[in-house]
Amino acid sequence: MAEKKWISEKEVEAMTGRKLQTLRNDRFHGRGFPYVKNGKSVRYLVDDVVAFMEARRISTSDDLQKQNVPL
Repeated sequence: MAEKKWISEKEVEAMTGRKLQTLRNDRFHGRGFPYVKNGKSVRYLVDDVVAFMEARRISTSDDLQKQNVPL
């Protein structure tokens, strides 16, 4: 079984381009990426961050044409 990779909020910021304060606001309001908090330390699973972003992926009509989906 592959080991799960946990990353810091600063690593999530670098990975996603979302500002640190936005990540903190999202946590405060109960939205955004799933996370674990242990004391003051906040960690995110890389797989959760990727899945969250993929679930919000928006396809353009160009993407659909490449897949031969009728418009």
